Amino acid sequence: MKKILFFVTVGILLTGCKNDTKNSAVTEGSPQTGEATAKKVAMAYGYENFDDVKQINFSFNVKINDTIRSSRTWNWYPQEERVELIENGERFSYDKDGEFDETETAADQKFINDTYWFLFPYQLVWSEYESDFNRMAVAPISQQEMQQLTVKYAGDGGYTPGDTYHLYLNEDNIIEEWTFESSEGRTLTTTWEDLETYNGITVAKSHKTEDGSFELFFDDIEVIK
Repeated sequence: MKKILFFVTVGILLTGCKNDTKNSAVTEGSPQTGEATAKKVAMAYGYENFDDVKQINFSFNVKINDTIRSSRTWNWYPQEERVELIENGERFSYDKDGEFDETETAADQKFINDTYWFLFPYQLVWSEYESDFNRMAVAPISQQEMQQLTVKYAGDGGYTPGDTYHLYLNEDNIIEEWTFESSEGRTLTTTWEDLETYNGITVAKSHKTEDGSFELFFDDIEVIK
């Protein structure tokens, strides 16, 4: 997967790192490390159910100061490695085989960005990164004490390498807030809220800044097995 992208019409948006899988076993009684916590977060969002998913449909929306700045719909077929984008009344599909032309690359950047927001907890298993765990930290929006998992994508892979995510977790390893730091020094802090589970896949449908001027949200969600 790839990393953070900044689309001109939207502002700060997320993508991910390279598509190498980091899949180390976490055994019962193992120390509370970043790697162990990362897998617990993925499992808390239903990661174990993803292999059975044939299709995921969702709409990605960004609202700034009560105005919708971006909206697009995805039909994702993970078992077929195929993606369909519907945007501005036009429909475009491509295969995620890693061999993209210019048009496919532009669509894939958007897809990686949008699915990073949509299923970031699964990237904690799918992607390679450096991690650190802090058992007690102050969350930036709520000012409450929570667990903190820091994930940094080092190296040269992805669309924009070198980005860092600070995840603030409750006792059930659910993300309550996060702060993104780009390799260029830009930051964005939002909530993770309005959780709903679709056929075993749990999604945070809304992400808001502290002042509410920015909201990224999902609707038209469907998970088909």
